[in-house]
Amino acid sequence: MSEAEALRSRAEDLAAPFPPLLAAAEHLAATVILGEHGRRRAGLGDEFWQYRPALPGDEARMIDWRRSGRSDVHYVREKEWQAAQSVSLWVDTAQSMNFRSAKAPRSKSEAAALLALAAAVLLVRGGERVGHTNSGLPPRAGNQQLARLSALLGAPDEADFGAPEIRGLPHHGRTLFISDFLGDISAVEAAVTSASDRDISGALVQVLDPEEEAFPFDGRTIFESMGGSLSHETLRARDLRDRYLDRLAARKAALGDLARATGWQMATFHTDKPMSSALLWIFAALERTH
Repeated sequence: MSEAEALRSRAEDLAAPFPPLLAAAEHLAATVILGEHGRRRAGLGDEFWQYRPALPGDEARMIDWRRSGRSDVHYVREKEWQAAQSVSLWVDTAQSMNFRSAKAPRSKSEAAALLALAAAVLLVRGGERVGHTNSGLPPRAGNQQLARLSALLGAPDEADFGAPEIRGLPHHGRTLFISDFLGDISAVEAAVTSASDRDISGALVQVLDPEEEAFPFDGRTIFESMGGSLSHETLRARDLRDRYLDRLAARKAALGDLARATGWQMATFHTDKPMSSALLWIFAALERTH
């Protein structure tokens, strides 16, 4: 089994306990419906919805003369309003995502790819279109798209830290950004703000290793970026702990503020915790971003 096939298999196993990502009842009346089902109201679309008696003001071209010929009442043939939703994934594959401590069963990169593909499985099962912004893969539906995604997710980036790619995001769609978000915060702010200005809603999923939360270092320690371009040596690592944790808390707060300001969702998950809880949050968050 290839690495891509193994990733897809694990993602499908993770997605298995969850039902298809279907719209809640209120979404049926007020928002774009998932997949090919359309919104349950009259409008532009291809699927027949219902006949209704003609009303004053209806144009003659709207009358269905074949149906009307079987009764004394003129009927209008209505089609169901349809607009399939597009969900675009950006998954950070920069060097920082390769970090994995001894306590973690997987690297941040592996966790991010697994979550992204599991979310894609749920979305495709719900009839939605899913794309991949890193590679420029446009949103499409179907199992073939899952195969394409599994082959693309995890393709490495040589940069130390990643920045969201938003080129090609469909207007009025949804997006999911998965990263440690430890790089330049201004790049994330610019991407989310630009997307929001185009009526694109979404969710930020921050993936961290447990050691990045605990900072268990003491004594002489050499800190290096995963790409090796940054290095810092200290004889008293514990003295850095409070400042580091303050900066990490400030970064989380900044991401939360950004999400609230743009109507997005944001949460942090850890690579030593069950991925199913993170997927459940994504499941709910994408519904809230309709």
